[in-house]
Amino acid sequence: MKKILLTLIIALVTMSISAQTVSKRTAEFNLEKKVAIQGYDPVAYFKQGKALKGKKELIATYEGVTYQFSSVANKDLFVKNAASYEPQYGGWCAYAMGSSGEKVEINPETFKIIDGKLFLFYNAFFNNTLKSWNKDEVSLKAKADANWKKILK
Repeated sequence: MKKILLTLIIALVTMSISAQTVSKRTAEFNLEKKVAIQGYDPVAYFKQGKALKGKKELIATYEGVTYQFSSVANKDLFVKNAASYEPQYGGWCAYAMGSSGEKVEINPETFKIIDGKLFLFYNAFFNNTLKSWNKDEVSLKAKADANWKKILK
């Protein structure tokens, strides 16, 4: 009886933490019309080496965040290992996250893969933040990592 009660308590706590995580992610991630990366396929950055627009009928949701895919194969890869394809910093501009801790919109076609992770950048009005990022990547990445952890608390 004690084992059953303990198992139930652990299950309830786990479900509560999971619900909090989903809620926090959907509140803090860069979601346009409830879709991440403005509908671009997160797997395409890695497998095709470029930004490809996803299709509305090819979707998958990971911890409350919905992604679109350009192909069934990319969707299947994502479903098998979603965490490895998600953009860093909730899909916000990596440079802004590092330089000021702000959540700034991105241009989904301006990206960089670093150590197997996807980083997205703002690029408009003669301001390509990827260029600025490249000048001080190590420092900006460390600051962005710390700033994003504060946001997700």
